[in-house]
Amino acid sequence: MLTLRPSQERGYADHGWLKSYHSFSFAGYYDPAHMGWGNLRVINEDWIAPGMGFGTHGHRDMEIITYVLAGELAHQDSMGNVKGIPPGDVQRMSAGTGVQHSEFNHAPDSTTHLLQIWIEPNQRGVPPSYEQTTFASAAKQGRLCLVASPDAAQGSVKIQADAWLYAGFFEAGQTAHLSLPAGRKAYVHLVRGALQVNGVTLTTGDAALLADESEVVLSEADAAEVLVFDLHA
Repeated sequence: MLTLRPSQERGYADHGWLKSYHSFSFAGYYDPAHMGWGNLRVINEDWIAPGMGFGTHGHRDMEIITYVLAGELAHQDSMGNVKGIPPGDVQRMSAGTGVQHSEFNHAPDSTTHLLQIWIEPNQRGVPPSYEQTTFASAAKQGRLCLVASPDAAQGSVKIQADAWLYAGFFEAGQTAHLSLPAGRKAYVHLVRGALQVNGVTLTTGDAALLADESEVVLSEADAAEVLVFDLHA
């Protein structure tokens, strides 16, 4: 079964300095039909205005992945990490027993565009930790590149969750297949462009929610950037 989640049906918030689409219920957006998918809890697509950002705030018992699309995000946290996150990097923060952090766009004249992803951990109360890895565009071209996993396979960042996250760039004529073990769910988020997921067409910002499917098939791409999640049901 595949359910299409059109981009324009996501929750939307405009705070002036921050514009954000919410794939699942978050903050002031509440939709009981979209509370998450499997152990995927949040996908927020954010645009942060120049010189603005999120002041210091806390998280606990959540796996947080940041995927920057344009600009750069400055990160600082209570573990002592002071980092810049550019496009191509994947940042993972395991909040565990608790962490404080801030996120800013320090650029004077450009917007930072990013996805922030929350996945529920498979173990609570672990020590907080941080990891950031660069994935070359060539590694994602025409294929699904593993960027986050429970076992750090293939150089992916290691998350404390029963989930695997893949990223890929696809042009016309390029396809990909991802097998899904029985009982798993998948979530496909199209960052930009167009492509088909199991024969269903997605355009920028759309998502496909899959259950009881044996594989994810990506085809008919047009300048597509995509994230694919293999999730605990």
